[in-house]
Parts: sequence; C-alpha cells; structure tokens
Amino acid sequence: MVKGIGSASALAAFSPSAVLREIERSYEASQDAFIKLANSRLEGEDFWQAVRTAYSASPGIINLNNGGVAPQPRVVQEAVEYYGRMCNEAPSYYMWRILDQGREPLRDKLARVAGCSPEEIAIDRNSSEALETVIFGVRLRPGDEVVLTKQDYPNMINAWKQRAHRDGISLKWVDLQLPSDNAEALAAAYFEKFSPRTKIVHITHVINWNGQVLPVQQIAAEAHKRGIEVLVDGAHSFAHLLFDIPSLGVDYFGTSLHKWMSAPFGSGMLYVKKEKIRQLYPLLAAPDPEADDIRKFENLGTRSFPIEQAISHAVDFFDHIGAKRKFDRLLELQRYWSTKVVEHPAIRLVHPTADGFCGALGNVAIQGKTPEEVSSKLFDLAKIHTVAISWENIHGVRITPNVYTTKTELDKLVATLIRIAGE
Repeated sequence: MVKGIGSASALAAFSPSAVLREIERSYEASQDAFIKLANSRLEGEDFWQAVRTAYSASPGIINLNNGGVAPQPRVVQEAVEYYGRMCNEAPSYYMWRILDQGREPLRDKLARVAGCSPEEIAIDRNSSEALETVIFGVRLRPGDEVVLTKQDYPNMINAWKQRAHRDGISLKWVDLQLPSDNAEALAAAYFEKFSPRTKIVHITHVINWNGQVLPVQQIAAEAHKRGIEVLVDGAHSFAHLLFDIPSLGVDYFGTSLHKWMSAPFGSGMLYVKKEKIRQLYPLLAAPDPEADDIRKFENLGTRSFPIEQAISHAVDFFDHIGAKRKFDRLLELQRYWSTKVVEHPAIRLVHPTADGFCGALGNVAIQGKTPEEVSSKLFDLAKIHTVAISWENIHGVRITPNVYTTKTELDKLVATLIRIAGE
C-alpha cells in the first residue's frame, strides 16, 4: 500500500471549516481509487487500464501531445482544489503558516527521486525559470564562450542570446544531425566547438522536437576535463528516463514537473551541485546572493501553495507506478505505433529507435505532406491531438503518448497515418 500520498484524515487535520467538506469528500474518492490501484495485483494491459482510470482522459479527443504538458491524475487535481479552498478561507494564515511548512518535506521527496541531497534542490515553476536562473546567474565575462545547439528549446536559446547581447559573451552553435544512434558523433559535435574560452555547455537531455536522447554523461565528462561547466535541460528526461542527476556528472539541471511527473501546471525544479550554489546568483533577489543555501533560488514572493503542495501527490503517484515500469511502458508505447508504420514507403520516422537514444517521444513524417497538414488531418479524421514540428532540420509530427494512453488509441493513430499516406 502506498503510504506517502497523504490520507484524507491528514488533510482533514488542516480543514478549517465546513466549507472544505465537499471538496474533501471528492478528494477522498480519488484517494480511495488510488489506494485500490496501489493494492491491486493487476498486470499487463489490465494494470495500465486501471492507471488510465486514475486520469480524467477526454472521451472525445485522443491526446498524443503529452510532451507539451501532461495531465494530472485525479488525485493531484483534487489536492490542488483542496489546498486552494483551504487558502481562500484565510489566505495569509493557511498559506504562510500552514502550507509553507510543507516545502521541506517536498524538497526531501524530490531529492529522493533525483538521487541527490535535498540541499541541492530548489522548487520553482518550470524548466524555463530553472534554467534561466543558471543562464542569468552564472558568472561570465565579455569574450567568454557558451556552447549550445540550434535544436535546443527556444526559451533557452533566447535567454542565451539576451545574455550575449547584454554581457558580450559569445555563443558557439552546434547543428545536430538527427535522429542519431551514434553517441560518439553526437558528443564530438559538441567537442568540436569547445575552446579554451568555453565556460559552460548547455545540453538538452531529450530534444523536445523529436525525442532524441543525447549522451549527457559523455559530453559532461569531457567538458569537465577542460574546466567547462555543464547545464542540462531536463524538461523531458526527469520522471521519464532512468537516471539520477548526480550520475550525469553535471553542475546544473532544470526540469518541469508538469511534464513527465504529471504534477500541477506551473511546477518545476532546479538542481545545483552543492559546491556551485555560492557562486550562482539567484534570478530573483535574495537577502544574500552569495549564500550557499539552495533556498536563495526560491524568492518568488507570493506563489501558488496549492500547486506546490500538490507536487507531493504527483510524486507518490509516480512512486506507485515505479520509475522502471513507467519508462518501459512509455518506450513500449512509442515502439508499438512506430514499428507498425516504419515499413510504409511514404512514412518516415524522424525519431531515433535504438536503445538508449529514445523514449516516449516520437516524430513521424509523410512524404508529400507538411507536418501541419498531417497534424490537421489526424485531428479532422480521428480527433487525434498532436503537434506539428518544423524547427531547424527537424520536420514531422510529434507523437507523445503517456501512461494512460491505450494501445487501442495507438491502433487508431496507425490506421489514420496509413490512410493519410495513401491519399
């Protein structure tokens, strides 16, 4: 039985009045359903069908764009609503005197999943905020060089461009040839841009456009040999791939918890290696910007305590499924649909397929049709929600299932892709 998700009785201890009773009953129903799932002995597709019932998946749309932002299981949705009702009874009391006390237990829980010390984890709102804390906080001088790629996420590219415009640093661009299952070639593309003036390398762990997994450990090891710091965009790797952050050998790591952790929208996490904290300036001013306390990166002012505290319930849900079982399922779903279309003469996979280079995120292109045309037809013909990708040298439709996705839905995807390819 899952212990950490927080019982209804524990929530009731917070309950200030009858105003919360209705939402408390709703939370209890979600909690009971989750516990039944946790205690079940279901296996195979029966287990994953039970997982699906823990989500409020749309009956009218097949959502295969979970890469943008993932839905929350019901138990997380109910927790957000419960804490929100609580805060609205007496905001300054319940926010600052009650729920604010939950940040340290949450920090411990996230650190356990990340495999690091709680003193290296800051809780924020998304990957962009986490990564821009580093981009604008790391100490660079005019002429210093930063290595990054044209396939990185636009928010991060724009942040580095602003830093270059403001401070006179130089950006060295890697143009990755994707998809690839050649770790040496991928790493070498970064190494070729390293120079004595390189101070930091920005690596996207999983390229959001097509699901390419990059050899972070290999790149980081060589960077550190040359005295180069390593910043990793883990928006699509945390709670998805199997790893712990210290094993990557990086200095900084940012992620969004509302992606693969299925935490509330607008939740994220920053990892800073302990010995790097003092020299990294916070994005928002702290009493002591050179403190070695990870909490200096959490000076957000008023924040959404319901969102923050409900992260804990998402972690418990993740724990029940299990990191390995979740990754294995996500990889299985990606390969389930992609292997059924790969031999079609008009269909091309734009994502890698080799072990170690891929996960849930896939990307598919159809000869003679633009990504936008394919994505629109998928929705018009079968109400399959996807996203068209046209970024640098990556062109296709991103297909991103999640743990609640069924193989029946993917069969419909396959049939519709083949239909579109035949038109």
